[in-house]
Formats: sequence, C-alpha cells, structure tokens
Amino acid sequence: MEVVGRAGTHRPASIKKEVWIAAVQAADALLVFGGDVWYLCHWMRESGLANLLPLLRETVYVGVSAGSMVTAPIFGETYNNPQTPFVIDQGLGLVDFALLPHLDHEDHPESSTTKVEKMAAEVPVPTYAIDDETALKVVNGTVEVISDGHWKRFTQ
Repeated sequence: MEVVGRAGTHRPASIKKEVWIAAVQAADALLVFGGDVWYLCHWMRESGLANLLPLLRETVYVGVSAGSMVTAPIFGETYNNPQTPFVIDQGLGLVDFALLPHLDHEDHPESSTTKVEKMAAEVPVPTYAIDDETALKVVNGTVEVISDGHWKRFTQ
C-alpha cells in the first residue's frame, strides 16, 4: 500500500496489511474520527478497511463527524465554507441513510438548520442532521437516536 499525503507526496504505508488486519479483527470497537470525509473514505477503500468492515459482525464501529459520514451510501460536504456548493459523493454504504453532523454548531456555519435543510433536500436517501450532543445507534439496520441535544431526520 502507498500513502499519499495532502501535499501529494507519496510514502509507503507504515503498517503492513497483515498486521493491521489482525489487530482490527481482534478489536471490540473501532473509533473513527473526523476530518476530511473524502480523504478518509478514499483511504478506507484503498487500504482494504472498507471491504473488511461488513465482515466484522461483532465489532462496534464508533464514528465521529467524518467518521460517521463515510458510513452512508452517499455523503455531502461543503468543506466548512457555506458559500461553496454542496458536493455529493459515494460513501461506504454501511448504513442506509446519510448524516450531517455539527447541527447549529457555532464553529460550523455550514451546518445551520437552514443550510442543512437545503443540503438534505439534495441527498436521495433519508438524512439525519445531528448536533454534537446526539448519537445514532444502528443495530441490524434499526436506528435509535440518543440525544441530549437536537436533531432532525429528513426524507425525500
């Protein structure tokens, strides 16, 4: 495997596939943090992790921000610039809905309720908009919303 850095530099992966696959298969839970959703999705596919995840039936997947967004069949992103177009791309398809995190967070103006409603209208699957006090628990395709904050589910 080869890793491409953000500046386009190439370097070999630091962990051999045989090593990390065994560690992932032995884990009870995987915590996948956020950041650049396209970059994360690309490397989950490129590394082979995307193909391994559906086989981990007893492993808990915990996604945070982009780590949650990549699990959808489709995701959208504005890259924190509310003036840029909402761009949609193919996710990993681990769940049958899309997710828009950070609803109404002061550091994420692109995630205001008004803007999220417009974005969700462009997504062809049910979409959850959730704040940072909300989580979605999915077991065997059943979604449970766990929240001390606010959230909204959009359908077409």
